[in-house]
Amino acid sequence: MRTDPKRIEVTSTTFQNNAGRYLEQAAKTPVVITKYRRPARVLLDIDEYERLKALDTRRAGPVSDLNEEEIAGVLDVSDLPEESHRAQRRLTRAER
Repeated sequence: MRTDPKRIEVTSTTFQNNAGRYLEQAAKTPVVITKYRRPARVLLDIDEYERLKALDTRRAGPVSDLNEEEIAGVLDVSDLPEESHRAQRRLTRAER
């Protein structure tokens, strides 16, 4: 497991037993909650969360909102690995 000096790691059981303590610590540094020795969740200060959300430029919406160029980009599989091309061909055959 990666250790970062700028974060705290705690098991889910320890977090449950000391939630108030870790809520306070999350105001200063991320608290990584582990489950079965693997990172499962991160507790962040709300200001840090809002800052990260503002950096996220991804968007989701209905396909009908896409213009022709965006649709062509989604459908273009020319730069995908060969394994993806094989999967695309299987899907195309299945649609027939």
